[in-house]
Formats: sequence, C-alpha cells, structure tokens
Amino acid sequence: MSAVISTQNSYPASHRLSVRTTDDDIERLENGNSRVPSLCEDTSSELQRVISMETRGLSESRRSSFTGRGAMARLSQFIISLRSWATRHLHHEDQRPDSFLERFRGPELKEVSSRGSNAHSTMGNPDQLVILQNVNKNELSNQWAKKTKSLHSKKEEKKEEKKEEKKEEGKKDEKKDDKKDDKKDAKKDDKKKEEEKKKEVLVIDPASNLYYRWLSIIAVPVMYNWCLLVCRACFDELQTDYIVWWRVLDYSADIVYAVDTFVRFRTGFLEQGLLVKDSKKLREYYMKTLQFKFDVLSMVPTDIAAIKVGNNYPELRFNRLLRFARMFEFFDRTETRTNYPNIFRIGNLVLYILIIIHWNACIYFAISKSIGFGTDTWVYPNISHPEYGRLARKYIYSLYWSTLTLTTIGETPPPVKDIEYLFVVFDFLVGVLIFATIVGNVGSMISNMNASRAEFQAKIDSIKQYMQFRKVTKDLEARVIKWFDYLWTNKKTVDEKEVLKNLPDKLKAEIAINVHLDTLKKVRIFQDCEAGLLIELVLKLQPQVFSPGDYICRKGDIGREMYIIKEGKLAVVADDGITQFVVLSDGSYFGEISILNIKGSKSGNRRTANIRSIGYSDLFCLSKDDLMEALTEYPDAKKALEEKGKAILMKDGLIDEEAAKQGADPKDMEEKIERLESSLDVMQTKFARLIAEYTASQQKLKQRLTTVESKMKKLGSSDLSEGMDADNEEDKRDK
Repeated sequence: MSAVISTQNSYPASHRLSVRTTDDDIERLENGNSRVPSLCEDTSSELQRVISMETRGLSESRRSSFTGRGAMARLSQFIISLRSWATRHLHHEDQRPDSFLERFRGPELKEVSSRGSNAHSTMGNPDQLVILQNVNKNELSNQWAKKTKSLHSKKEEKKEEKKEEKKEEGKKDEKKDDKKDDKKDAKKDDKKKEEEKKKEVLVIDPASNLYYRWLSIIAVPVMYNWCLLVCRACFDELQTDYIVWWRVLDYSADIVYAVDTFVRFRTGFLEQGLLVKDSKKLREYYMKTLQFKFDVLSMVPTDIAAIKVGNNYPELRFNRLLRFARMFEFFDRTETRTNYPNIFRIGNLVLYILIIIHWNACIYFAISKSIGFGTDTWVYPNISHPEYGRLARKYIYSLYWSTLTLTTIGETPPPVKDIEYLFVVFDFLVGVLIFATIVGNVGSMISNMNASRAEFQAKIDSIKQYMQFRKVTKDLEARVIKWFDYLWTNKKTVDEKEVLKNLPDKLKAEIAINVHLDTLKKVRIFQDCEAGLLIELVLKLQPQVFSPGDYICRKGDIGREMYIIKEGKLAVVADDGITQFVVLSDGSYFGEISILNIKGSKSGNRRTANIRSIGYSDLFCLSKDDLMEALTEYPDAKKALEEKGKAILMKDGLIDEEAAKQGADPKDMEEKIERLESSLDVMQTKFARLIAEYTASQQKLKQRLTTVESKMKKLGSSDLSEGMDADNEEDKRDK
C-alpha cells in the first residue's frame, strides 16, 4: 500500500491510480473471455499505465537513471514483475470458462461494469477506493456464484438430456435387438421348416393308386408261397426236378419282401386328419404294430440251413407265409374299388376254399408217405405201380380225396390207423365249417344281388293288386305295367334321395352339381344367377318319367312346376291333341314364367299351351315352393329373376305394364298371411306342449316335496321322543 500512497502524493490528480475499468476490460468481461479481475490485478494494471505515461516525455538518459522520477518507474516495474511472479506461483489460476458461457452475456455483467465505471469518479481518496473495491468484489462474487449455479443447472440439464438420449438410444437398441431376435427366430423357423422338409422323405399315401398297385405286386409272392411251398414240401419230384426255377422264384420273392418292408416304413398314416410325413414317426408307428414282428420273422433267412440239410427241404421257408396280411389287404381294397363287389366276393370265397382243399390234399399225401404208400386202403396207393407213380396222378388223386372229405358229398375209403381217424375227424369238422360258410355267403350274396329286383317287384305286385281291386281298365293297367318295365330295363328305378341320404350335404351338392348343373344352366333366367342359388336349386330338382301320350301340362292349368327335358321329345299340341305346333327335345324347358308369379302377367299363373310326350321322356321338375324357398335367402337374385321374366313377357307382349307398376298383389299378401297363420298355429301347439310338460314336471316336483316333508316329520317326531326319554332317564339318575 505504500507504493500506492506514494504515487498518489507524487502525481497530480489526473495521474492518480484508479480502479476504473477500461473499455477493453469491459469488453472482455462482456464477452466472457477473461476471468473476474481481482484487486491485485487492478493495481498492477494501474502501475503499468503510470509507468508508460511517465516515460513518454522523458529522454533516454533520464529514463535510465535511478534518480528522480525514473527511479520511481524502475521501482514500480520491479514491483509489478514481482507481483506477477507471485500470482503465477502462489495462486492457482482459474480455468477458462467453457465456450458455451458466451451465450450468457446478459444485462447483469453489463450492470456490474457500469457500476465499476461510476466508481472511478469517487476514487479521489484511498478510503473510498478500498470501500468501492470491497463492494465490487462482493458484487462480482455474488454474480459469479449465480453464474456458477446457473452453469451447474445447465450442466445437470444437459446431463439429463444426455441420459434421456441414452435411454432413447437404449430403447432403439432394444428395438434393434428385438428385430434381430425376430429375424433370428424367423431364421430358426425357416431352418426348422427346411429341416422338416428335409425330414419329409418319400411317403406313400395308403389311399393312393400307387399303394394299391404295390399291394397287387406283393400279393403275387405271398400267393406263390402259400400255394407252392407246401406242395414242394410234400411232393419230392416237384422240388428236385425244378430246383433252379424254385431258386430264382424264391430269391425274387425275398427281394419283393425286402422292398415291401421298406414300403411299410414309408407308408403314411393320418394324425389329426393330416398325412404324417416324418420318417421317424412313420418308423416308430410301424415298429409298434404286430405286423412288424411278422414281417421281421418272414425275412429271416432260414433257408441257409439248406447248406447242411440239403435242397430237398422247402419247408424251411415256411416263415415266408407270415406275410399273409398283405394278401388280405389287397383283397379288401379290391372289393371296395371294384364295380362288381358281389362277383368279387364269390370269387374270393372260392379261392379260399381251393387253398384249403389244396393244403389238405398235400397233408394227406405227406401222411400217406410217412405211413407208407399202399400199406392200407386209406393211404395213397403204391407208387411202384406206373399209373400211380406219375406226379400229376399223385396230386390229382390227393386233391380228389381232399375235396370229397371236406365237402362231405362222396364216399372215401375208411381210415384204418389212429392217426388216420384223427385226420379224417379234423377234415370233417373243417368240411362242415366250409359247407356252412359257402351256403351262408353265397345265399347272402345272391339275396343282395336280387334285393333291388325283389323290392321293385313288390311295388309292381302291390300296384297290380290295387288296380284289380279298383277295377281299372285293361288299357290303363297295360300302360302302368309298360311304364314299370321301362323303368327297370333302363335302370331308372333308383331313388336318388334314398341312395344319397347317408352322404354329407357337401358331397350331395357336389354330386348334384356334377349331374344336373349343366342342365339347369340351359334355362335363360338361371344363366346369370349366383352359384349358391344354383346349388340350392340343383338339390331340389326331381326326376320324372312320362309315358308316350302323357300330358305334362294342359292349357289353363295352374303352373306350379317348371320342367327341363333331359331325354326324350315333347310336342306342343292343339286342343285336339293331334295337331303339333312345335317339338321340344333335349335341353328345352318350359313353365319358368308361371312359377315366378310375375305381376301384370296377362296369363297369370295359367299354362298357355298343351304339352304332350311323344315317347318315353325323362324330365327334371322344379316346383314353385322349392324355388321360393331357395329365393328367400337370395333377395337380389329374386329381383333379377323377376326382371328377366318381365323382359321376356314384354318381348312377347304378355304383360300389363300398368298392373306391373302397381303395389303388391293382394293374392301374395293373402298367401303371406296364410303362411303366418299356419306358422302361428304351429308355434301355439308347441307352446301348449311346453306348458303341459311344465305343469306335469311341477306336479311331480310337488309330490316329491310332500313325500320328503312327510319323511322328515316322521324322522323328527321319533328323534324328539327319543330325546325326551333320554332326558327323563338322566333326571331320574341325578335324583
């Protein structure tokens, strides 16, 4: 402070020290590029200014001397350098504020600078200088604290913004991860699907034609083994004379058996209505069945033992007979596929009987060989005789004996030994079963074949009896019988509804569409109708057959049906029934306008012509009630049909336009009212039934409640009496 005081005494007022901030300092403070100045910095800057002012008007010689005013300048310069060194080493310099503080150039800092400039005018004495320095220091420190607080708050806000940005980035990353996971899952699903596709090997559908063809192939070696193995085992000449052929056939059959085992592993089955194509499931499913064990046993190479025992033992291959299920499966599927099931059943039955007779003949010859040929009257005669030594005679004789025994229709030599008796008894039992089977099956097959004929004949007989009872003319009776004969000869006696009643509605519709839709589309008014309406109408078509000379409709009759000609010819005739105007053939139709009941029609619902059948004619009939029932669900189609009918009538000039433009026909309203009344009557009857059932059930419930109450009263009175007796006994004991 001594330096400050001395300078103030040595210099005039114009050169006194001042804490007034210069314009550069204010500009630096406003721009925020310098820190807040301290008191030491103010004094040092003031000393520098005094030194510069003193040295301006002095010569070099006087500046360099240490006397007078030059010495004071030197001393001041030394003090400034010392102070700057001290401030650099003793006081830590504040860090430069961040660049974002430049935006804080508010009126607060400007106000501080203006206060500092006003304070310069009062710096005449040192006391006032010190006071102003302290005030400025306090104000600057307060402003600095406020700015640091605002700075910290801004930093915190920025941190929060960064946190929010990080959260958003994290959410985005999570979404990206989810998308990546979804993509990975999709890729996994695709891989699974590809693996499943890879797993889906060649699978044979049991309902396909390929599977049926394979059954026909595998049935051949099965039948070969069942017929020839036993024959080769019993007749030695058959085995030894054709050994090469037997080897080829046996090994070929074994190859087919091996392929059939592979086919079994690849035969699909239905699971939840879908064909399983997974090889693992197919393998497990087949290995769980009993047939798998039989197939494995049938594939065991037991004929390897022929290396030791010799080639004359075809019975070693009897394990091949265990694949008999394939033959039965082939027969079952053929029976369902053939158009002549009854004939196939008879043939199949005959085949079973022949195989049984064949096996029985071979066993008879084997027993005769073990006992000895010609040893008694029952066995096969001695083969040393040339007539009985031939292979053909051996087999035919044995087959003849087996047929007589099993059918029990001929005399055979009586048995002699015990084993012969046992064998004959067994054959008789088998023969009785075979005879009963033949009679039963053949009888049922014949009755099934003639069932339709018997039913049709019963109808004819009943109608004949009726006509005789009512004394119908012979001419009309002959016409009726001819009509029945036409139906039977042309196979038109089948009732379609009765035949198709067991099918679901969808299949019925498909069959009807396949049979009748093309015929229905020929009618003009139905050509552009909805497919659903056409299906409804197709199901309602009724076939009808007319004899020669029959009138389909007469002029003036009320039209309740329309007709479509399927086969035959019809003639539009005059009132005399002879004169023909037009001949209608296959695909023609008539009566479609009358069933639509179009308003304003001059003919109304009456027929306008006579139509007569020239020969036998097959027609499809669609009634008015069926059409209106179908059109209730299709109001737009009904309007379209009525418009088409009006256009046809206007073209022919048969419509009254004024009547057509009028409101609803009162007849239609009457019909609707009648329908409502009939439906109301039905609902009333149903409601009366429900009331009767309710009252009956209520009466039964009341009766049950009364019985329960009576039982509870009885039980309650008995319990009360028992309780009273027990209380009395206890009172007596206490006394």
